[in-house]
Amino acid sequence: MSFNVRTISSRTRAGSPDFWPSRRTAVTEVLALEQPTILGVQELLQEQLPAIESGLPASYRMLGEGREGGAKGELGAIFYDSSRLTAIDSDSYWLSDTPDVVASTTWGNRTTRMVTWARLRDRRTGSEFVVANTHLDHESESARRKSAHAIADHVRGLDADVPVIVMGDFNVSVESEPYSILTHEGGLRDAWLCAHRRATPAVGTFPNYDEPVPGGDRIDWILANEHVEVLESAINPFRWNGRYPSDHTPVQALLRVA
Repeated sequence: MSFNVRTISSRTRAGSPDFWPSRRTAVTEVLALEQPTILGVQELLQEQLPAIESGLPASYRMLGEGREGGAKGELGAIFYDSSRLTAIDSDSYWLSDTPDVVASTTWGNRTTRMVTWARLRDRRTGSEFVVANTHLDHESESARRKSAHAIADHVRGLDADVPVIVMGDFNVSVESEPYSILTHEGGLRDAWLCAHRRATPAVGTFPNYDEPVPGGDRIDWILANEHVEVLESAINPFRWNGRYPSDHTPVQALLRVA
């Protein structure tokens, strides 16, 4: 599951669908219901972390840091079920000309952007794969394009036979240049399109607390290379007591790695 949980806004007041105290239970409940083996989150603040942890079993572990380094800033973290998966390696890099410099921004974006990645081993099968989670910039087209090139370079730099999954909020539709870069240069496929079965209707992934729009823009994606089989995909319009957990819908895929 890739899930932009929507950060806490100091401008939001009680009564708004964006008010965190009113929607935190919905975030917990959708995770408790779905229990994704791997969860990539975007916009998560430290004070929202208990809502995630409450929805996931005790066996889950978190990888990643805030985009300002350590516990500072929004988390683009990866959660995984340690009863099923073992973390072999993990790290973060920043989407800039200096990817190893914490919180660096050099591509015209005012907001820091980064990638968290992990190499995981399936305890049942012994298969290893790489998963990456990101959140591209919402303002700068140039930053999104360069970020897509950087992620594609990362994918191409991995062993040719390793299964790779890239997920996140990309802030642009599938008609965009970043999508083209990732699916062509990066050799990734759109899990929504290549799934054997789509479990939900095709709707936009940023309904902004309204009813998801049929045929709307998909700006949240799960991408995978040819070594990953996509059995099912879904765009989850979950509500709890009539309340959406976020302005984004969770995006999910059932995957098989070789």
